[in-house]
Formats: sequence, structure tokens, C-alpha cells
Amino acid sequence: MIRSSSKSGSVPHLWLLAVGTFVLGVDGFVLAGLLTDVARDLDVSVAQAGQLTTAFAVTYAIGSPVIATVTGRLDRRIVLGAGMAVFLVGMVAQAVGGTYGIVLAGRVLSGLGAAAFQANAFAVAGVLSTPERRARSLAVVGAGGSLATVAGVPFGVLVGQQVGWRATMWIIAGLAAVAAVLVVVLPAVRLPTASLGERLRLMATPTMLALLCATASQLVPQFAVISYIAPLLGAEGGAATSVLVALVVFGVAFFTGNRLVGVLVERWGALRTISAGLGVTAVALVVFWAVRPEVVPAVAALAAVGLVGPFQVIPQQTRVIVAGGPAATVALGLNGSMIYVASGVGAAMGGGVVASVGVGWLPLVAALVAVAALGFTLLTAPERARANVAPEVVGELSGARGPVLGGGRSEAGGGSAQHGSDH
Repeated sequence: MIRSSSKSGSVPHLWLLAVGTFVLGVDGFVLAGLLTDVARDLDVSVAQAGQLTTAFAVTYAIGSPVIATVTGRLDRRIVLGAGMAVFLVGMVAQAVGGTYGIVLAGRVLSGLGAAAFQANAFAVAGVLSTPERRARSLAVVGAGGSLATVAGVPFGVLVGQQVGWRATMWIIAGLAAVAAVLVVVLPAVRLPTASLGERLRLMATPTMLALLCATASQLVPQFAVISYIAPLLGAEGGAATSVLVALVVFGVAFFTGNRLVGVLVERWGALRTISAGLGVTAVALVVFWAVRPEVVPAVAALAAVGLVGPFQVIPQQTRVIVAGGPAATVALGLNGSMIYVASGVGAAMGGGVVASVGVGWLPLVAALVAVAALGFTLLTAPERARANVAPEVVGELSGARGPVLGGGRSEAGGGSAQHGSDH
């Protein structure tokens, strides 16, 4: 049963959660802009430095369902606060770590903290939302990450270029402390509990497995390119300023896309929105590959990738929530893990391309992956496989409406959301 001590649809509470996703968003992207500096300082190759992102992502993907199982009966405020505190400790380890091994351990610790915070932030946002506002509420929480790409990441990269990448890690640690404190302002929320076995069984159902694999495949192209944006723009002699400008432009475009996606899902449906995003991503990456020696058109192509970046996140979350039915909160947590699987696979794939054939080929390889992801998403879509999905679920998936987390009756919780004291 889902219980919340606050009325649903509280926008201020959603923005408090967005502070946390802002912090995690800065950490998730800023390393890409400082990759060459990190590699130089730690005396490793660029490809090896890029695997710091892979370590974080793999830790998140594995840790998220385990943490959700262990903490299932706790008030989400405790889990959110503790997660951000662990993330903070990991950032400090990275800031002071003198070797690649210590920094790697810090990335793993930060991944565990992020796993505890991020999935719960979106789940709580669902509890605090009414059915008709679900997509927009998720977008508000996701806006923290989008804003990070607009303001936080460029600022972090600028600090890293001027003072050193470790100074950026200290700043992120400070922001994490603020986010951890703000969690206490949230209302008490408890979510349905599920064992690890139940989570794995849900993941193994054909419909859910297809959706989760689609989540990962859709995001690999973005993560592969962004993880190596510094060498991509610097390989042809571009100055550090080009990387900073590219990240600002990408961030503004991503933030704009995040503000548009909720409306587009309501008008087009989730599947069409995702398909449009993947199509634009593939074309933009081919253009990026073709014009990359020229900074201005390359940055313009990158902006197109950023604009449609959210088109694969929020719509996919709504599809997973609906397909999850009574286990929607569990499904949403699994989907969060798959986002980080995509991050890990993208960074690993990018590192492999860089090490084998050179960074210049990475955008083209990523474009091919985007095309493959589009094909997989369409072929396995529950909206199309009507024989395997109830008609009402097909309609809900197509329109991004269905069982929601909170707001009066809550099918996700298997009962009614209770608005009262919950301590």
C-alpha cells in the first residue's frame, strides 16, 4: 500500500526532489567535459578514464534493486537522505583520491548513493501526482538533471579547467550535502515492498523485459557520445572553450526538450514521441560525424541530440509504469537501473571505439545503435503486440495514461493512497 502524508500534486515537493537530481545530473555529465584532465592527472588513457563512468553505472544498475529490496519498509525520506549522504562520501573520495583505484572506488560508492536516491525520487514524484499530471510531474523531477546540463555542468567544467577537476568534485559534494538536508522537508512516503525474487520475476516477464531492454538501447547512443565529448571536440585541435560551449548548448537544448516532452507525450503518445526522438538522434549523429572538424556545425548537431534526449526518458517511464500495473513502483526502479545500464554500456562502447578505431568514428557507430534501438523498440512494443496485452493497457500505453502512483486511488499500490499522519 502506498501512503503519503501530503496531498498529491505538490509542486514544491517535486522541486525539492529536483534539487537531488540536479546534483546527480552534474556528476553524471561533468566528468565527460574533464575526461582528458582526469586521464592526465591519474596517468591513465582517455579510454580508461572513461570507464569511471562505466563503474558508476554498473554499480547503480546492480545496486538499485538490491537497495530497494533492503529498504522497502522504510520511509522514503530516510532512503533519499541516506543515499545522498553515501553519494557525498563517494564524491569526497574522488576529490582526495591520489590514484586511479581510489577514484574508481569513489565512483562505485557514489553509484550506490545515487541508486538509493534517484529511483526513489521518481517513485515519490509518482505518489505525489494525480493521474493526469503524472508525465509532467516526472518531468519536473527530471528537470533537475536537465538544468544540471544547462548550468551545473558548464560551471563544473569551467571550474575544472581553471582550478582542477578535483575542485569540481568538492563543489558537487557540497551540493550533495544541501540536497540531503532538503529531504527532511518532504512528506512521509512509504511504497509497496517487494522481494528481490519478485523484482526479478517482474523483469523476466516478456512485456517488461522488452520495455527494459528498449530503455537501455535507446539511451546508449547519447551516453556513448557525451561520455567522450571532450576528445570528440578536441581531437581536431579544438580548444577547451569549444567543449564548454558545446556542453552549454547541449544543456540548453536538453532542458528545452524536457519542458516539451510532457506535452508531446499527451498529444502523440509515448511510442511516437520515443520514435521521433530516436530518428532525430540517428540523423543528428551522422551529421555530427560528417561535420565534426568544424566546431559550429558539430555543436549544432549536438544540440539536436540534446533536444530530443528527454524524448527517450519520460515517455519510456510512463510505458513502464503502465506495464507494471500493481507493481508499477518496482517496475520504475528497474527502469532506472536500465538507464544506468545504458550509461555503462555507452561509456564502455565509446571506450572500445576510441581504443580500436579512433574517436572520430564514435558518432557514426552511435548513430547505427540509435537506428537499431528504434527498430527494436518498434518491433517489441506492447502497443503493437495486442495479442499479449489487454486492450485497455494498449490504449493506456499509447496515450501514456494508466495506473499511477498516488492521487486518490492508487492501482500501483494495490489500494488507496492514504493522506494522513505517517511517521
